[in-house]
Amino acid sequence: MNSLNGPFDRPPSAPVSRVFLIRHGATEANECRPFVLQGCEIDGPLTTGGRQQAAALTRFLANVELGAIYASPMQRAMETVAEIAQSRSLKIQSVPELRECHVGEWAGLSWNEIHQRDHELCEQFLADPAQVKHPGGESYLDLQARVVPAFNVILNRHPGLNVLVMAHNMVNRVLLASLFGIDLRLARRIRQQNCCINVLHHNGDETEVVTMNSAWHLSED
Repeated sequence: MNSLNGPFDRPPSAPVSRVFLIRHGATEANECRPFVLQGCEIDGPLTTGGRQQAAALTRFLANVELGAIYASPMQRAMETVAEIAQSRSLKIQSVPELRECHVGEWAGLSWNEIHQRDHELCEQFLADPAQVKHPGGESYLDLQARVVPAFNVILNRHPGLNVLVMAHNMVNRVLLASLFGIDLRLARRIRQQNCCINVLHHNGDETEVVTMNSAWHLSED
């Protein structure tokens, strides 16, 4: 699909705000097999594949009237949204609270390596990432306390507009779990592939998740 056409192109009627919550394109850590954790400790660029995903995203959203663009300050997020912002002469508003989760000592390691190195702590984390911190890093509750207030400010700032928010895997998981009322212990089950789109409608105190982990724009059909 080359571009998004239809009611999502145009801004919603106030007081609704529409947010396109997106995960960044692929990095080397994402393309490793098995993939490795990067968190906010590893701040590398997109790969060739990641840049292709970003280009596909740009084409797909070409007809969408955006009123504002927000992004994590991390390189992979900024790079993914750069062309979208440039094509509209919009400034990317960097939001430090949207940077990826601190994974501490596990940065650069695969889950197999983590399991071998820190078996007991790994099992504890996988059973309850809400309470158990990445060693030297954050738990999902820590992440929630950081990202949800900042995201709520964005939700309430732009009634009657389309807004794009470029963030990360764990950040999006926590935000979506919070919106759905899902126990954060289960947030790792929420899939967010690279460059996926989540569409949210916010009206007053209510936020509706319209689409989640959508990747129409990445289809080869």
